[in-house]
Amino acid sequence: MNALNFDSKHSLIIGEVAQAHDGSLGMAHAYIDAVAAAGADVVKFQTHIASAESTLEEPWRVKFSLQDNTRYEYWKRMEFTAEQWAGLRQHALDKGLEFLSSPFSIEAVELLLRIGVSAWKIASGEVSNTPLLERIISTRLPIFLSSGMSRFEELDKAVTLIKAQNIPLTVLQCTTAYPCPPEKVGLNMIPVYRERYQCAVGLSDHSGTIYAGLAAATIGIEALEVHITFSREMFGPDVPASLTTAELRQLVEGVRFIERMKAYPVDKDAVAQDMDSLRNTFGQSVVVVTDLPEGTVLRREHLATKKPGLGIKAEHLYETVGRRLRRDVKANQFLTEDLLE
Repeated sequence: MNALNFDSKHSLIIGEVAQAHDGSLGMAHAYIDAVAAAGADVVKFQTHIASAESTLEEPWRVKFSLQDNTRYEYWKRMEFTAEQWAGLRQHALDKGLEFLSSPFSIEAVELLLRIGVSAWKIASGEVSNTPLLERIISTRLPIFLSSGMSRFEELDKAVTLIKAQNIPLTVLQCTTAYPCPPEKVGLNMIPVYRERYQCAVGLSDHSGTIYAGLAAATIGIEALEVHITFSREMFGPDVPASLTTAELRQLVEGVRFIERMKAYPVDKDAVAQDMDSLRNTFGQSVVVVTDLPEGTVLRREHLATKKPGLGIKAEHLYETVGRRLRRDVKANQFLTEDLLE
């Protein structure tokens, strides 16, 4: 499988674990199993190396942890060793998934290069981190660029750097809100990015629902990223903005349904022709409402329309008025051309 071989008819669906594992290696592996079972294409993590990306002065966005006094301590607890990351990657590959992880430092880039990744996801807060971006570009691997915190000026600069090296690029519409309300999802930006940057586009969704992803699929996207959690009763800052793994399965099924609909535009006349037998079953025909003798000139009160469509079609009822019967007919008998002069 090469999930990163972009095909606009088949969106990459990315299950973003982020910190949902809460520092548990076993939990991280369990998420890989769940993402694979849901039918997604990619499982994605975040690679944090506290000493390389943070200081004791880093503030909490929201103080949620009961066991970490500082944000730095939290990032430290989220770390895995290179060997553990390699095990996670191999587990993903064994399950038929591509493995991605967002780096938040150049040291994290080097670690991920050693274990092997097939692309990079640049998180919203790192778009203007030029040293990190330049190191990632130098690897020449495909890049997913999140737009969540960036003005156009910042996105333009990052896209220019990436495209100058002819690196495959996907720009993801993203709103950094957890959860993101519908009025801020910004689906309108998806075609804007496609036109402005002439590249693949997608949605990194934080709405905590399947709706935004389904709507994006109808517009046409190459990638869809959603945060995941086993349950909304789980611990973690991203839980309100996440899909449960059961909802991820629904999302995958829905996106694939939409893609199939879009891949097979309907020819109305051809479909109607295929329905001829059903039309006979559900359609109505002209019948006589009472016994009538041969030679009767049919009047409107002699006639009605009833199912199935085995005789003269209901649409021709008025044309049947005034015609003469060639034979006796019984009540509720369908009229056919051979019965009429």
